[in-house]
Amino acid sequence: MLSDVMEDYLKAIYYLERDEGAPIGTSRLAEYLDVTAPTVTSMVDSLEERGLVDREKYKGVELTTDGETVAVEVVRHHRLLEAYLTEHLDYDWTEVHDEADALEHHISEEFERRVANALGDPEVDPHGDPIPSPDLTPPDEGTGTRLDEHGENERLKVERVSDRDADELAYLQDAGVVPGTVLEITDVAPFGMVTVDVDGDEQSLPESVARSIRVSVATDSDESVVEEA
Repeated sequence: MLSDVMEDYLKAIYYLERDEGAPIGTSRLAEYLDVTAPTVTSMVDSLEERGLVDREKYKGVELTTDGETVAVEVVRHHRLLEAYLTEHLDYDWTEVHDEADALEHHISEEFERRVANALGDPEVDPHGDPIPSPDLTPPDEGTGTRLDEHGENERLKVERVSDRDADELAYLQDAGVVPGTVLEITDVAPFGMVTVDVDGDEQSLPESVARSIRVSVATDSDESVVEEA
């Protein structure tokens, strides 16, 4: 049986592989998890012994097929829990990440099934992240492009936002920048600030925040849905 910490490491490697590509350097993993490099090395040794990661000297680690399956199951639990907490327990979307982190390791398959049924088997969580299917096929995590990759006068639809920073989520919520929002970039400052127009209100987003938002090119149908809502 794997410990909660082992599952956290596998989930972190999964996220980093999807975002940055494999293999993942141990120093990058340490930074992501906010732990020391020796701590990462020790845990990677344990995961490698269990056949959950492969490690290449001087390059880093990547998940094996078994390791990916474990990670995807934890991700499914996490995102289902976030959806359930917001839809049925009136949690704000800024609060659910930490709660889901605490619960994701301890729910049974039956509980998972009942949560999914109660939600109607949703495809995404409150932040727009795809929820893996019950067969644990890894979902497409590459939906959209980063907001900071776009330029002035582009009209875009918000697809996903990162759930790792509650303060950042609160800021985006106040700014009206949530999944489904259509916005237009009005200015990209040379010092890293991206200004967007959301329903006639301009909002300035630091580049680090813009980097955490995934968007797609807005269509006429996207805009009409937002206006009707």
